[in-house]
Amino acid sequence: MSKKNRKQAVKPEVEKETDYYDLKKEAVQALVEADESNSPEVSEEEIRKYTSATKYTLPQWAKMLLIKFWFAGAVCFFFIWGLGIYMADVLDMLVVTGIAMGIVTDLLTNNALRFMEKTRGENERFIMVTKRGYVSFILNILYSCFVLFFVYTLYSFINGAIASATNQPDRVVLGVEPILFGVFYLAFDLLFIEIKHFITDRFINTKKA
Repeated sequence: MSKKNRKQAVKPEVEKETDYYDLKKEAVQALVEADESNSPEVSEEEIRKYTSATKYTLPQWAKMLLIKFWFAGAVCFFFIWGLGIYMADVLDMLVVTGIAMGIVTDLLTNNALRFMEKTRGENERFIMVTKRGYVSFILNILYSCFVLFFVYTLYSFINGAIASATNQPDRVVLGVEPILFGVFYLAFDLLFIEIKHFITDRFINTKKA
C-alpha cells in the first residue's frame, strides 16, 4: 500500500476519534453548567429505576421498626449479656441497662429515624420523646427504665407461669437474649407511643370542641 493510501485509510479513524472527544467535551461542559433552571424534569418512577436495587423494598414503617428493634437487641447484647457475669443484682442490671438504652435511644436510635425522613418530622410518630437537647436526654433515660421494667415483668410472668405449669419453681425456661428482648422492648415501646398519641389526640379534640 502506498503512503498516500495509508493516510486515506487512517483519516476516517482520526476523524471518528476527534468527533468522540468533541462529544465528551460538550457533555462535560453541559454537566458543569447544569443547574435547576436548565435541567430537565425527571419523574419519580424514573428515579426509582436507578436508586432501587430490587423491585421490592421494605415500607418506611417497617424500616423504622427494624431500626428500633436492632438497637434494643444491641443494648441487650452488650449490657445484659456483656455485664451479666459482673452484676448479679437484678436491680443494678436494670438501672445500668435502662441508662444505656436511654443514651442509645437519644443519640443513635432517634437520630437514625430522623435521618431517614423524607419530609421533616414524618418519623416522629415512632419517637416517644420528640424534643431535643438535654431535656430529651434525661427523659429518654427515664422512659427507657420505665419500658425496661415492663419487659422484666413480662419475662418474670412468663417464667412464673411455665414454672407453675411444670411444678418446677426454680427452673428458668425463658432466658434473656437479644432477639426476643428486642421484640418485647419494641412491643412495649410502640404500645406506650400509641397511648401517648391517643391521649394527645383526645386532648386536642377536646380543646377544639
